[in-house]
Amino acid sequence: MSAIPFDQLDGQIWFNGEFIPWRDAKIHVLTHGLHYASAVFEGERAYGGEIFKLREHTERLIESGRILGFTLPYSAEEIDTACSELLRRQGFSDAYVRPIAWRGSESMGVSAQKNRINVAIAIWQWPSYFNPEERMKGIRLDLAEYRRPDPRTAPSRAKASGLYMICTISKHAAEAKGYADALMLDWRGQVAEATGANVFFVKDGAIHTPTPDCFLDGITRRTVIELARRRGIEVNVRAIMPEELSDFSECFLCGTAAEVTPVAEIGPYRFAPGEISRQLVSDYMAEVTPKRIAAE
Repeated sequence: MSAIPFDQLDGQIWFNGEFIPWRDAKIHVLTHGLHYASAVFEGERAYGGEIFKLREHTERLIESGRILGFTLPYSAEEIDTACSELLRRQGFSDAYVRPIAWRGSESMGVSAQKNRINVAIAIWQWPSYFNPEERMKGIRLDLAEYRRPDPRTAPSRAKASGLYMICTISKHAAEAKGYADALMLDWRGQVAEATGANVFFVKDGAIHTPTPDCFLDGITRRTVIELARRRGIEVNVRAIMPEELSDFSECFLCGTAAEVTPVAEIGPYRFAPGEISRQLVSDYMAEVTPKRIAAE
């Protein structure tokens, strides 16, 4: 991460339909999204000047807003165009893209039916989410205290800001103990995901990954499943209990920020980054590389 505070970076941010100086992109302290987490966002990556699966991310942003009860005031086409133009204005080829939508400061209180829905997009350079030197050796995960909630108690299909509170708590607790991240269970005690990435396991040449019924079915997750099946690798999407972890030989995480990252340790369980993990790291990077660049 940059040593410069994020509010002091240079460049532009797309803010409610206009490109404005980065440092001028400000909101009021009484913004509803800050107090009541009435905000949704996306995490996207650009490779070689193209944003990977941009439309899928934009459509999920709009759907997340709908689930939280608000309509974004811009179409998918307008948001896609703004993302692509902002990437060009920032002058980056490889970068991280963060669209966000939130209820504004027109009124305070739990109810904010008439508050403005704001939309902004920021793009900056963000290298691998995990230490590149540790990544291919496999990162270490703690077991999180908090669990993914029952979908009857939280909008788990939305990429909603409020759902990440327990993720931040869990990741901070893991880092304080020397781990890179934490594995979270769900309310039933089943394996769910890491704090910001989906999790996969390997046993006897087949992949096993939890059913995303109480956490986000990630766009990268779906991409990795597709890549594995192209290779003829069996993918089992099912409930996984923690006691099964000792039966798996490989483990890896995936997400827009994490990309595909092998795991060497989850609490007392050990894994060895192997052929399938390495193959999917390679296949994913080939998939996100624009075809025009791959052909050069």
